Amino acid sequence: LPRSILPLGILLILINLGYTFSASAFIGEKGVAMWLATSWYLAVTALFFAIALNTNTEARLDALLRGCLIGGIIASLVAILGYFCVIPGADDLLIFNSRARGTFKDPNVLGAFLVLPGLIALQRIITGKVVQAIWSAILLGLIVVAILLSFSRGAWAQIVYTALVLLGLTFLTSRSPAQRLRIVLLSVAGAACITMLIAALLSMDIVAKLFEERASLNQSYDVGAQGRFARHSMGAILALDKPFGIGPLQFNTYFTEDPHNSFLNAFMAGGWLSGACYPAVVILTLVFG
Repeated sequence: LPRSILPLGILLILINLGYTFSASAFIGEKGVAMWLATSWYLAVTALFFAIALNTNTEARLDALLRGCLIGGIIASLVAILGYFCVIPGADDLLIFNSRARGTFKDPNVLGAFLVLPGLIALQRIITGKVVQAIWSAILLGLIVVAILLSFSRGAWAQIVYTALVLLGLTFLTSRSPAQRLRIVLLSVAGAACITMLIAALLSMDIVAKLFEERASLNQSYDVGAQGRFARHSMGAILALDKPFGIGPLQFNTYFTEDPHNSFLNAFMAGGWLSGACYPAVVILTLVFG
């Protein structure tokens, strides 16, 4: 266990201790034990990869990124083929509320998962050789279509924002004028191609109708006295009165739905201990990064 990994390990343990303590009163309720086990599993997995990547970093990271990209390609293909009912039984298994979910439980999870493979493909377009760049462009188009068909507004925002960050940082850190020009030209060409791809998809009535509905920032479950944004405010106030939290999966017993906010959920599920340590992990990640 390298010394540089200790802050991550300590914070992840503290977060999950908060969850465990708050969950003790509800451990017999449906899903709580599994939620807790999953959280500890993810913490151990994060530590495993942090330790594994501490040595022989470049080769191991390359292998992981290749695997992630392959996973993204498989998930995208299944999502797209399922959405257009090419795969038998897709209506029940691969589609949820007219949205592609592919091999995932929920369309939002599919969309979020595909963001990183999309960035890997984008990076290889702007840094790879011609053949690799062309191949990566095809893969990026596939992934973007799957993200679009998930109709996840969060995933849409993530892929746009992170792509801009990736392009910006690559441009700023590049010492080659030729590569900087390549980034600019490919960005313009890529934006034009993706625009045409989206326009082609929107020519289908079923896609256009759902896109128009999902593109709105004011969904029925976002606004109102019990809407998502109101729940964030009320949940934050409740967190001040609950230093030990209310326990995992208990937020919807106080309000109409789950918090839909990772930082608020940390306070609610694990009290002030988890609520303070979770953003600390995020901040330290940015600092180390």
